[in-house]
Amino acid sequence: MTLKVETICAIASAIGQSGIGIIRVSGPLARSIAKQILHTDLKPRYAYYGAFYGNDNSIIDKGVAILFSAPNSFTGEDVVEFHGHGGSSVLRKLLETIIESNVRLAEPGEFTKRAFLNGKMDLIQAEAVQDLIQSNSEESALSAVRSLTGEFSAKINKILSELVSLRVFVEATIDFSDEEIDFLESHEVSNKLDSLKKSLIDILNTATQGAILRDGIHVAIAGKPNAGKSSLLNTLTKQSSAIVTHIAGTTRDVLKETIYVEGMPVHIIDTAGLHDSDDVIEQEGIRRAHKEINNADLVLLVYDSRDSELDLTILPDSVKDKPKIVIKNKIDLVDLKPRIHKVDNLMEIAISAKNGEGIDLVRGALSEFAGLNPSIEGVFLARKRHINAIEETLVFISNAIEQLEQGSSELVAEDLRQAGLQLSQVTGEFSSDDLLGEIFTSFCIGK
Repeated sequence: MTLKVETICAIASAIGQSGIGIIRVSGPLARSIAKQILHTDLKPRYAYYGAFYGNDNSIIDKGVAILFSAPNSFTGEDVVEFHGHGGSSVLRKLLETIIESNVRLAEPGEFTKRAFLNGKMDLIQAEAVQDLIQSNSEESALSAVRSLTGEFSAKINKILSELVSLRVFVEATIDFSDEEIDFLESHEVSNKLDSLKKSLIDILNTATQGAILRDGIHVAIAGKPNAGKSSLLNTLTKQSSAIVTHIAGTTRDVLKETIYVEGMPVHIIDTAGLHDSDDVIEQEGIRRAHKEINNADLVLLVYDSRDSELDLTILPDSVKDKPKIVIKNKIDLVDLKPRIHKVDNLMEIAISAKNGEGIDLVRGALSEFAGLNPSIEGVFLARKRHINAIEETLVFISNAIEQLEQGSSELVAEDLRQAGLQLSQVTGEFSSDDLLGEIFTSFCIGK
């Protein structure tokens, strides 16, 4: 039984008033909707300029309409786009006219989901659509384009093909064990397994770089009151995000900003000064500071260079083992130069947040902590699920190598089968409905 495909529509341009507004329609009724609104038939891939009519034959707007006929469209279905003026009332009226013709509003990411289900793109490319829209740096945009154009998918599919071929060869030795196929003495399987493992490690390194570019790191700035935490935030962000005064305890709440270090987003959280206080408001600020410090990937522990020594006891016990970089601030007041050195196995960076001295050292340390390696070429944006799947694939490949050494051909074949299943989750060749729902519902409506 073939399920009936519904026709969907949505505003595909940004919300709010703009010069141009776009409404996208996809599905079996797209052509008839276009004729109803334009009072003419459309020729595929030709821009038509004319009036957009409502169901009462009144003119709603004038603009351009384009038909992309199946399967040569974004979704693989008949798609019509109406490009009109970007006024919210105009777009709403046109959308209402379309919906009245047995068309429903699209769910978030439904156009891209249909493109995936209709074989127009794989799951990596579908996710890259959203990543490209959300990219905030040139590096992350270029990496998203690499994924969207299929570079990441091609690497994964090449390894999947090699996995299948190797599994076929191994299973052949099992099926024809009485024949003269010298499985245990053959170096072919061993060499191919080693080659697969190396290729996966290379992809994992590149994907990890892509995940860093996409997700970045979360950094909490902590320290005693008046140590210069807010000045550090302002200097890193190059704007006056936090109020800075000579009065201790100016910051009572959590302030969050994002900067980019070599294309990597660094989410910085400025927290209230850590000290004993009887002030109810300050106590709440310190409680929130502890929460942010606990959740951070890295803590920048700031102290005044005029203090005799660094006081680590101000940090909550729960973050004793959390990665930290010590920031020795206000070096302009003690006539010190910016530098990096080790203190009790902690990296300490001497800076002046007020004057900006040594800030480049801090940015470099953040890049080093994240493991960002600008020398790696061809980076593509990757997600945590991609990395998890590749890591699981590597586990099964490593198991297969061990089983080969022990002469267990049946277990080698099974490990190769499991490795293929894990890796095919990356492109969506093997994926659950729950995974698809989680991915596409995070998209914006109209994409």
